[in-house]
Amino acid sequence: MSEKREYYEVLGVSRNANEAEVKKAYRKLALKYHPDKNPDDKAAENKFKEAAEAYEVLSNADKKAKYDRFGHAGLSGAGGGGFGGGMDMNDIFSNFGDIFGSGFGGSFGGSRSGGSRVVKGTNLRVKMKLTLEEIAEGVKKKIKVNKLANADGVTFKNCGTCNGTGRVTRVAQTFLGAMQTQSTCPTCQGAGRTIDKKPIDADHNGLIRKEEIIEIEIPAGVEEGMQLSVNGKGNAGPFNGIAGDLIVVIEEVAHEFLRRDGEHIHLEAYVNFVDAVLGESIEIPTITGKAKIKIEPGTQSGKMLRLKGKGLPVLQRHQTGDMFVHINVWTPKKVSKEEKELLDQLKSSENFIPNPDGAEKGFFQRVKDMFHG
Repeated sequence: MSEKREYYEVLGVSRNANEAEVKKAYRKLALKYHPDKNPDDKAAENKFKEAAEAYEVLSNADKKAKYDRFGHAGLSGAGGGGFGGGMDMNDIFSNFGDIFGSGFGGSFGGSRSGGSRVVKGTNLRVKMKLTLEEIAEGVKKKIKVNKLANADGVTFKNCGTCNGTGRVTRVAQTFLGAMQTQSTCPTCQGAGRTIDKKPIDADHNGLIRKEEIIEIEIPAGVEEGMQLSVNGKGNAGPFNGIAGDLIVVIEEVAHEFLRRDGEHIHLEAYVNFVDAVLGESIEIPTITGKAKIKIEPGTQSGKMLRLKGKGLPVLQRHQTGDMFVHINVWTPKKVSKEEKELLDQLKSSENFIPNPDGAEKGFFQRVKDMFHG
């Protein structure tokens, strides 16, 4: 599968392009690759869909902000069974048909008929809990979703209110003369048809409730609160319309030992007093398992070690965060009589009297050195 192109590249605009520039660029491509102008041309159809998908994101301030920060994975994942998959033609004509103007009939593949439109179903929203290990590697998960689906055996007929046009016309007499207005048909919601026959368990839109198992591919590096969209896996549209989307909201499960800070991971590691004085190798937990680190002789409490590349992957970028190990020298809360006697002997030694010098940096300086050193 070829790598998905950048939306800015698709439309041929810069990242600083304003709303008018984005719309102008999309309209140019939409007219160039419009199916009415390129009948039976699959390549043109794909470019038409690609441009519409790019415009849908870059013309929406919220989606654009997520895309600028996280790339394609912030809105839709890559790969089979996951997110993405392009836009449906019905979606394009329903949402952006006004951009094409009167130069085209506005129909393609039955998406419109006499001004009627395909009605889109509502989106579904689910929460998905992920561990740090799953976030680090990326994961495929199957979830059970209760959704509205088209019932088998439903037949349709032209709407009696709008005669299949999807719109109703009203004429009102004003002091300026007769004024004619058009609006979406309230009976068929603009679809141009209504239910003729349906199973007894279907609702007035020809829909039934059913459960579906959906496999979702989560890309590595997602964050708490991020929303990913699975196209066409929401509720089915009324009158055999197109389905809405499944919105997946990411929730992180707190790790027993590790704390996340963006792409970086932090660990509070405790060492005993003797190991801090004499030096020792200790084992610590990481995202992928365990690792050994060396505690240098004379290590002070508060020292921070940096393990490069042991953090989390950055979404849509070829880089990985680091792991920071904060060393804490453990002070016993209780000691035995023998231990107290030994400590009293050490207490009188000049070597055990605190004597910090310029080499003992404060906390903020140590953090600054970690990121710039």
